[in-house]
Amino acid sequence: MIADTGTDTRRRIYGRRRGRKLRAGRRALMDTLLPRVRIVLPPTGTVDPRALVPDATDVWLEIGFGAGEHLAAQARAHPDVALLGAEVFENGIAKLLAAIDRDRLANVRLFVDDARLLLACLPDRCLGRAFILFPDPWPKERHKKRRIVAAETLDQLARILRPGAELRLATDDADYADWIAAALAAYPAFIALSRAEGAWPDRPADWPATRYEEKAVAAGRTPRFFRLARRR
Repeated sequence: MIADTGTDTRRRIYGRRRGRKLRAGRRALMDTLLPRVRIVLPPTGTVDPRALVPDATDVWLEIGFGAGEHLAAQARAHPDVALLGAEVFENGIAKLLAAIDRDRLANVRLFVDDARLLLACLPDRCLGRAFILFPDPWPKERHKKRRIVAAETLDQLARILRPGAELRLATDDADYADWIAAALAAYPAFIALSRAEGAWPDRPADWPATRYEEKAVAAGRTPRFFRLARRR
């Protein structure tokens, strides 16, 4: 699938966009609620994240929010923070919309396309925190170039995170964990906040679990958690 922003910038999205057919209630939310919380990129220029939720005291971003459990939990715990989420999988988007509707989460905004398009449109030093949790590991050697944790993404995150802002990552794939650790160790813009070369074997208390983590643990895989700060 090619995402076209109306400029020469194009992205190829790999993986599924849809799973099982949505139930009627969630399909209705896609038609009614999504347009109200959707982030639409301008033809040129940047997106002002503060304008998306005008009363917010800070802005956080989750790249690839999956089914939205973590994003919704952070939105409930921090009603004064604008939570931006990027995801392309329709069923996950619909599940998060159901949580937004049920819990009346007024501080969530969604981008339903390649997250890199949103990153490119955000202004410098606008985020207080960013999350990339359990992204697709693309384990085959020929597919590793598709991994979201790469120099291009880190460059954009270094640009849009404020000095001192936190970057959190997680994976249950051992090879991807080593890939992340190596990428971050070689990237001077971020400093590890946690032990074991940036990786924790357990989540910090303020880091809500996701169903992907639960599935990994049930399957006998060990998640690794990374906490880093943008250098001042």
